[in-house]
Amino acid sequence: MSGETKRAVEEEVLIVSEVEEHEDEGRGDAERSLRPLLKRNRTLSSIPLAMVGDKVSHIESLDYEINENDLFKQDWRSRSESQMLQYVLSKWTLAFLVGLLTGFIASFINLAVENITGYKLLAVVRFIEQQRYVAGFILFAGSNFLLTLVAAVLCVCFAPTAAGPGIPEIKAYLNGVDTPNMFGATTMIVKIIGSIGAVSAGLDLGKEGPLVHIGSCIASLLGQGGPDGYRLQWHWLRYINNDRDRRDLITCGASSGVCAAFRSPVGGVLFSLEEVATWWRSALLWRTFFSTAIVVVVLRAFIEYCEGGNCGLFGQGGLIIFDLSNVTVRYHVVDIFPVVVIGMIGGLLGSLYNHVLHKVLILNGMINQKGKLHKLLISLVVSLFTSTCLYCLPFLSECKKCDSRLEPPACPTNGRSGNFKQFNCPDGYYNDLATLLLTTNDDAVRNIFSTNTPTEYHPASLVIFFLLYCVLGLVTFGIAVPSGLFLPIILMGSAYGRMIGLAMGSLTNIDQGLYAVLGAASLMAGSMRMTVSVCLIFLELTNNLKLLPVTMIVLLISKTVGDCFNPSIYEIILHLKGLPFLDANPKTWMSNITVGELSDAKAPVVTLSGVERVGRIVDVLKTTTHNCFAVLDGEGELHGLILRAHLIKVLVKKWFLEESWKTTDQEVKERFSWIDLAEREDGIKQVNVKREEMEMYIDLHRFTNTTPYTVMESMSVAKALVLFRRVGLRHMLVLSKHRTSGTSPVVGILTRQDLMFYNILSAFPHLAQDLQE
Repeated sequence: MSGETKRAVEEEVLIVSEVEEHEDEGRGDAERSLRPLLKRNRTLSSIPLAMVGDKVSHIESLDYEINENDLFKQDWRSRSESQMLQYVLSKWTLAFLVGLLTGFIASFINLAVENITGYKLLAVVRFIEQQRYVAGFILFAGSNFLLTLVAAVLCVCFAPTAAGPGIPEIKAYLNGVDTPNMFGATTMIVKIIGSIGAVSAGLDLGKEGPLVHIGSCIASLLGQGGPDGYRLQWHWLRYINNDRDRRDLITCGASSGVCAAFRSPVGGVLFSLEEVATWWRSALLWRTFFSTAIVVVVLRAFIEYCEGGNCGLFGQGGLIIFDLSNVTVRYHVVDIFPVVVIGMIGGLLGSLYNHVLHKVLILNGMINQKGKLHKLLISLVVSLFTSTCLYCLPFLSECKKCDSRLEPPACPTNGRSGNFKQFNCPDGYYNDLATLLLTTNDDAVRNIFSTNTPTEYHPASLVIFFLLYCVLGLVTFGIAVPSGLFLPIILMGSAYGRMIGLAMGSLTNIDQGLYAVLGAASLMAGSMRMTVSVCLIFLELTNNLKLLPVTMIVLLISKTVGDCFNPSIYEIILHLKGLPFLDANPKTWMSNITVGELSDAKAPVVTLSGVERVGRIVDVLKTTTHNCFAVLDGEGELHGLILRAHLIKVLVKKWFLEESWKTTDQEVKERFSWIDLAEREDGIKQVNVKREEMEMYIDLHRFTNTTPYTVMESMSVAKALVLFRRVGLRHMLVLSKHRTSGTSPVVGILTRQDLMFYNILSAFPHLAQDLQE
């Protein structure tokens, strides 16, 4: 067994041992918080639970598989060319609207953040000019406190799912996990207002993750015709009334969100392809690119309009953009060494950041379990701590004399933006630490990325800036406000990148500002483990293709080093929340288990007859939680699979027969359509079946998917997992290889919960022991 395989096995066994350890503990705070976060399930038949928002929720999978029953086949056969054209046009129209609305909302968020933060900083600067430092601190900390309070109250009281970045939940949804209340209208509104408040409050977080979530919410709401209870009944929307097309639309929304955050259309598409999307095809590529193109057009028009002074304090800023097209990029063979060092440091720091943040999130989960008041208190304490650090630390920095080559009006600048802030310094001097801290996060990125300024920042100021944002990044992420990870990681990475450039001095030909860009890219790859999308995002931001070779080297090294220690930060969050995300690559030991053995660990499979009694169906629905049932016909022959939602729909419409016989296609079409089967009913509790109707019959043949994906019981779990994920299944039917007369051909039905590796090891404790040995 190789060292890498042995380490992976030890990690998997450790997780299982943690499961057993925490299940044996009492009902303390740690146990209550870790059980739902890590989804401690002992059997394969357990109900999947996960942390969604602030509560433990029941998790179901999405029906991405096409249900080829008789009604579906008849619908596709009867569709005219005009209806097919409507179907295609509706998808492109919705992709256009997703990009348009995401661009407008992103513009509104940037406009609000720049003006709120700008006027706040200008007022603080006036107090500092008058040497009224205490009054300036009270104004600075008090305004940040109120902004944080607004964002936290909205998230805690109205939409808990709006807290955090939302990207892990989107990633889980596109993987096939239906996370409740993640894409509602209330969540989107709270996300917008909360992002404005949290970013304007100077917290160490970005609006990039929230913009991805907002774009996904817009896509979901458009796909379903509006919020619940107020949905439009537009006849074109009936074509999108399925999980598969909504999945594609939400992918467009996620791409549009990244594009809106960085003005990077190609980077937004590649972000969805590399990080969040599980299934991809060429048609989806075109639509996501179309959506991001619309976003860029809207943002470009917004910036041009605001350049005339029509948007208050919003000028060239507000969108992270640092044009380096006019910067001469020179590097030689000797410069490869510091580039490699930056990549290695990015991988090490990224993995260390993930490890520590993992522990911090567990601690936050324990505190959050105590109630809403504790959530608010944590957010407000972090806000006061952040404000204190941002305002007080610049007093520790020495004043630096302005460059004599600069024009007098350019140094210092006491305005909202600018590379030189006077702060508490005399005329002709500036405070370099105030330049980085007492500004917006976007302007801080521009300032630290500034080129041709080799002596602008003192090494001690860069060290303080780096350590401060390391601490703030850990304590801020996880509080009850909308937050993103991109910007904090960019700020941390750019700080140590510039420090390396400062240390190299005349030994390198690369500008310190370019070292800052490489440092930010390396830490993003080391923590998030993204390479291609990050490379394109940075190239589109800097507008300089000469950075491509060194950026690629840095990203590849950082990701490789980071993968040696732990997963990406989003995978860690998925695991903590308990979301059953299926990885692309199965574990090595899964090849030693067959799907037949896995099915034996479950409860016996429940089957129905082709023509079944109503009472039997009602009893099965009430006594089981299965979402799918095998339908047998004749002498135990497999007819197909039928969904719970379809059985409930039949019961609601009372499609009952007096005798046990098969119905015709025409009889079913008079009562049902494919649109009826696409809608989900509430549940069996809402079904009212009379006692005399219990003895009647239902013909299930017309509602049964006659072409389910089936595997033989001898197939390995590793191979089954690959098939399950790539096809986008919700149920996998396991058939007997050696069936005897009079026995059912169905051995079991596997779901994504059954294929999670920690559930498999929990069901086979002897396997865990063998692997550990």
